[in-house]
Amino acid sequence: MTTTRSHTVEKIGGTSMSRSKELLDTVLIGDRSEDALYNRIFVVSAYAGVTDSLLEHKKTGEPGVYTLFAGAEGGWVWGDALNVAAERMQTHNATVFADDGARQTADRFVRERIEGVRSCMIDLARLCSFGHFQLEHHLLTVREMLCSLGEAQSAFNTVLLLNLHGVNARLIDLTGWREGVQHDLDECIRRAFADVELSRELPIVTGYAQCTEALLRSYDRGYSEVTLSRVAVVTQASEAIIHKEFHLSSADPRIVGTGAVRVIGATNYDVADQLSNMGMEAIHPRAAKSLRQASIPLRVRNAFEPDHEGTLIRADLAAQSAQVEIVTGLKNVFAFEFYDQDMVGVKGYDAEILEALTRHKIWILSKTSNANTITHFLKGSMKAIKRVESDLSNTYPNAEITLRKVALISAIGRNIADPTILSRAIDALAKVEIAPLGIHALVRKVDLQVIVEEADFELAVTSLHRELIETRQLAAADDLSQLNAAA
Repeated sequence: MTTTRSHTVEKIGGTSMSRSKELLDTVLIGDRSEDALYNRIFVVSAYAGVTDSLLEHKKTGEPGVYTLFAGAEGGWVWGDALNVAAERMQTHNATVFADDGARQTADRFVRERIEGVRSCMIDLARLCSFGHFQLEHHLLTVREMLCSLGEAQSAFNTVLLLNLHGVNARLIDLTGWREGVQHDLDECIRRAFADVELSRELPIVTGYAQCTEALLRSYDRGYSEVTLSRVAVVTQASEAIIHKEFHLSSADPRIVGTGAVRVIGATNYDVADQLSNMGMEAIHPRAAKSLRQASIPLRVRNAFEPDHEGTLIRADLAAQSAQVEIVTGLKNVFAFEFYDQDMVGVKGYDAEILEALTRHKIWILSKTSNANTITHFLKGSMKAIKRVESDLSNTYPNAEITLRKVALISAIGRNIADPTILSRAIDALAKVEIAPLGIHALVRKVDLQVIVEEADFELAVTSLHRELIETRQLAAADDLSQLNAAA
């Protein structure tokens, strides 16, 4: 395969993949023909909801095949869940293919993969019924095997659909199906693309890749973006593109209104990192690292607005002036306050706190501390956080630990060093009678974090967006009008 930095590597998310027919008219084909169809590589996610049914629901935690298998204790209830997942996958096939022959081909592919996984899981369950073999030692492998089913289906279907429309698409199956040897991710990609001619073939790549790094263990459900980044790096792409069902905007339009938000035209990877910390991922931070180090720009586009250039993210893009670019945040955040007067002057006192949070897989959004109080702002289940509280109560019986639900809002920009931003933020909240519970204005001016009561979340986001972004836009427009008039 030639690597001349003339091609792009593009990822399509699960929600967008579920709108396959629309994708043909926008991202996949659109008004392209002949040579314009090629010099692109697509990394695809599973259809919306498929991975949830195979593993567990990402948001609600509702058990899927994997969760039921891991906790079955000799039962076979997971088999019924696998049947439900198979039916769901075949329902997707029916929505993608109007042609009976194509649909039957897609259904056969799903059945082969499902039954292969079922046989493997049955054999494993029987093997682990003997005391010499412990199921927990194999659960990660089962989890990876199950999640690969969704990406394999969507990639296979996309190739079939494109072939039906006269495009020379080619399946690049990185799931390791029936392969006996594992390689690291980069080697998997090099082997898969060894004989690909990008100028004449359109590779469709599974978002999941079986490799020695164990993507699901390392990156959880963000693995497809890691695959995107490594494919871009290994093939020396000119640009990486993520297609979403929305634009990367200055705020959530459902909160501040569609007329108030603006699409972010360009920003840098620093801002992308802050967004990831807020759960508003432009790209997984580990994937961003690979692209940044290889000097590959990332573009985030709306899959269904093909004429819009979207948001360009580059490592070397500094702000021309201090400004807030995005106001975002999270509800259901737990303020975990640890107070102990004995901690004064003790170095590394919070090591036990961090170890407990890590052990119970709690996501730390932010942290503050003073002489005798350390507060972590956490995202996770109440059950897991209560376990942390119990562990630390035993370790530090004299400490006072309090837990309360709050909302965390972040005003983010490449450079927010303007000293008026903090005062304007406080004033904007005061105007709507919101008293912040806390404000974190760090020395490195890329984000301003505001803690408020959960009930004040939407109003606070709207007020901060109006003052820090909309008002500035109006002022900039007035300045431009005056310059034009003077000219």
